[in-house]
Amino acid sequence: MTKVLFTAASLTALLSAGAAQAQCDTVRMAEPGWTDLALTTGIASVLLEAMGYETDSKVLGIPVIYESMKRGDLDLFLGYWDPAMTQYYAPYEADGSVTTVSQNLEGAKYTFAVPKYVYDAGVHDIADLAKFPEEFGEKIYGIEPGSNELMLAIVADEAFGLDGWDVVESSEQGMLAQVANAVRRDEWIVFNGWAPHPMNTRFEMEYLTGGDAYYGPNFGGATVHTQVRAGYLDACPNIGKLATQLAFDVDLESEGMGYILTDGDDAEAAAEKVIKAHPDLLEGWLDGVTTKDGAPALDAVKAELGL
Repeated sequence: MTKVLFTAASLTALLSAGAAQAQCDTVRMAEPGWTDLALTTGIASVLLEAMGYETDSKVLGIPVIYESMKRGDLDLFLGYWDPAMTQYYAPYEADGSVTTVSQNLEGAKYTFAVPKYVYDAGVHDIADLAKFPEEFGEKIYGIEPGSNELMLAIVADEAFGLDGWDVVESSEQGMLAQVANAVRRDEWIVFNGWAPHPMNTRFEMEYLTGGDAYYGPNFGGATVHTQVRAGYLDACPNIGKLATQLAFDVDLESEGMGYILTDGDDAEAAAEKVIKAHPDLLEGWLDGVTTKDGAPALDAVKAELGL
């Protein structure tokens, strides 16, 4: 009887270990359609695939990303902007379903922006928008639906005098096309600006003050963090080690985003270019990390990318 019980326990442990390994074989990620996060998710995908894992990356709205992580349908999210996304993350932090594991970027910013000629004409603060309803057409240009909640909250805030203004939701590319058209015609436009992003060198633009209560101080000055679903680091410690060691900088991300927006590369192609241009980053990212089969990840990634 004792022998049978021991065998059953061993079989249960073996099946549990196999199930844990199976859930690590494919790394499920998402990003909200922002080019910076497409790039960093692409970098993670390139590294993981070179390490022998499968990756599955989706473009989803921020609320959907968090709900999916809570349900266990997503594993890894590289795009938690703090403080701009605190209102999205708060309930998942409170119930422990999503965990922040590392900071992967500092020096970011995110708030309302205008072309420099609009700034020079007297629009320096979000509260100044209400002085020029005709010039702006009472429109503020945002990105994907589900990613403009802060803009919508500011429009709803009576203190800014923007009653009746519309937040035009489309996509990052759609918004930038509107900005490009307006700049070409010297028309007035206010839009969702952020760094890192090539928009900061493509357009002469200025960020508006006045959004501290929503975006945070210093023009929505932000850090970006890596998050995982509850229990993921314990279930998949090797992937977790990579996730906690991935870190970027504003110049690196802007460079990679340019490959996507200007050269037309997809996220993984742009990620490969960035990695090949900065191979020294691999040692920090992959320190102590192995392939799925247990070999040194650094050697495998270099071999896969021809470095």
